[in-house]
Amino acid sequence: MLEAAAIGVPHDVKGETIVVFCVLRPGETDSPELRGAIASRVVADLGKALRPETVEIVPALPKTRSGKVMRRVARAAYLGIDPGDVSALENPLVLDAIRSASPIQA
Repeated sequence: MLEAAAIGVPHDVKGETIVVFCVLRPGETDSPELRGAIASRVVADLGKALRPETVEIVPALPKTRSGKVMRRVARAAYLGIDPGDVSALENPLVLDAIRSASPIQA
């Protein structure tokens, strides 16, 4: 894994749960085993309470031109709501991959 970002999303039972977006290194391939290993690593490093509900593999994270990951925008795209001002994004097209990974169809 090259980089990752976590967001909180609403959950019917828990109130809120964690979704992790990961960008893979060149040559790595997405698989259920890889997603499970990423979730297990979070548990090992941070504890069971922070185990992600979902690990989504995306080609890139939404970042500003200075490199700051815009989690607010990623969360809005995943939830299918208006992300607001995205003029600071380096590449607004990365939101399409997040929207397509979402189980929520807007």
